[in-house]
Amino acid sequence: MRKTALITGITGQDGSYLSEFLINKGYTVHGIIRRSSSFNTGRIDHVFEKVKLHYGDMIDSSNLASIIGKVRPDEIYNLAAQSHVKVSFEMPEYTAECDGVGTLRLLEAIRTCGLEKTTRFYQASTSELYGLVQEIPQTEKTPFYPRSPYACAKLYAYWTVVNYREAYGMFAVNGILFNHESPRRGGTFVTKKITSAVAHIAAGRQECLTLGNLDSKRDWGHAMDFVEAMWLMLQQDTPDDFVIATGKQISVREFCEMSFKMAEMPIKWVGDGISEVGLCEKSPQHPNRSWLRTAITHCLPVGKLLVEAFPTSDQQTQPTPGCQANSQDLFRNLPNPLAAAQHPTCSLLT
Repeated sequence: MRKTALITGITGQDGSYLSEFLINKGYTVHGIIRRSSSFNTGRIDHVFEKVKLHYGDMIDSSNLASIIGKVRPDEIYNLAAQSHVKVSFEMPEYTAECDGVGTLRLLEAIRTCGLEKTTRFYQASTSELYGLVQEIPQTEKTPFYPRSPYACAKLYAYWTVVNYREAYGMFAVNGILFNHESPRRGGTFVTKKITSAVAHIAAGRQECLTLGNLDSKRDWGHAMDFVEAMWLMLQQDTPDDFVIATGKQISVREFCEMSFKMAEMPIKWVGDGISEVGLCEKSPQHPNRSWLRTAITHCLPVGKLLVEAFPTSDQQTQPTPGCQANSQDLFRNLPNPLAAAQHPTCSLLT
């Protein structure tokens, strides 16, 4: 029998890739989108006729229960969230309602509709739960130490999923996902900010790129691999929580170097601290052109971003909670483990 899946956040990066993946698996795919005065379905336009969309919101309990009651899905993937760390400091209450209590609303809606024994539930958790890291590398057993309203909301959602799994016997799992990118990544995230800037500089539409801490390290995978991991979690015999990562860290500096090199604009670093700049290493037209400059940023408890020496860009980057290592025990107990690097980071430029 053909399975039915319901995806919240279907118009986001992960939601669009997951909808493609499930359609190819033969699923009937439903998605929840928020009402907007402008079109917000750009990432799923190519599969628009193959998915069934419902207007809804994570802060509306009756609406969510109504949708779940009508669709009666075999699997629910909760990807909807206010997912920007810096914005969560500016909108902490909304972030808590959407990312934290929203998960509770979905789980209660499943029970209200009498589907707690048949519907499997995936919760998109985050490596931001680790925040101030307590051990390296992080695993499923590493203590959490959230350091933003976003991470705190996700922590509430995480333990809500565990509680409903244990209290009601529901098949509900958390996927603790480290950073995963793609050409569909939103422009406020540093990877897309860098790659977009490289393209604009190459086209002569931008002078240079301003960034914060160049030595901040992240584990960047590809979203296509990660959505397959989401699906694999719901295919297990028993529910459990998993850390999903590539196990390899790359600094913002290295990411910049690879990105500019892909566009045949290799850079060299000159100076240090706030005076450090990235100069075009080989360009007959612009032999000493500065492609990139840095601005020191500080993550304060109240979420304020202090910028020294240069003004901030209109594209915001996430505060850096600290260097996060990753679980080397990738896809443990999952069948057909995924290749960790099917999609190299530099392919974001293509």
